Amino acid sequence: MLLKVLAVLLSYVIGNFSTSIIVSKLWAGIDIRKYGSGNAGATNVLRTLGMKAGLVTFIGDALKAILAVWIGRRLGGEGTALICGIAVVIGHNWPAFLGFKGGKGIASSIGVGLSVNPIIAIICIIVGILIIAKTKYVSLGSVVAICLLPILLLFVGFKFFLFGLALALMAIYRHKENISRLLKGTESKLGQKSRIK
Repeated sequence: MLLKVLAVLLSYVIGNFSTSIIVSKLWAGIDIRKYGSGNAGATNVLRTLGMKAGLVTFIGDALKAILAVWIGRRLGGEGTALICGIAVVIGHNWPAFLGFKGGKGIASSIGVGLSVNPIIAIICIIVGILIIAKTKYVSLGSVVAICLLPILLLFVGFKFFLFGLALALMAIYRHKENISRLLKGTESKLGQKSRIK
């Protein structure tokens, strides 16, 4: 039991490591939270610093999530791995070390999803990419893809559905402003550069 609790806590701490802040500091000597949307995530890095920096950030956030799930599986089994997956996304979205102001959790959720069920995760990723390619709205593709996750995971098992639902609800909450702008038609499209806040 102690190892399981330790795995979950460690996963949350791992989520606190912000790839976007590290990359933006090393890449351009800036704090990404002072640019664009102010969000400490891969999309804001992409818009502010370009494709390469955005990709590095995305990969870093996904890898830390994969690490958290691996730790959970090693220390407590599949059930603990699912909880650790949720914990690392919580740590990314609401990092205690950064004043509880983090990213929106999509890259980390992808890393978690790939670790838990690669086939379903890849289906969701493909759907998201197709929507982004068609509409140029990263937020729309991200939200639709993550909402598809629990629906597909329901066919795997109820605990997997609950896991996917937790990730989807966090993503919807973190994207609430984006959803509002999408409904108003004022959301930024892919390719639009960010400016300093």
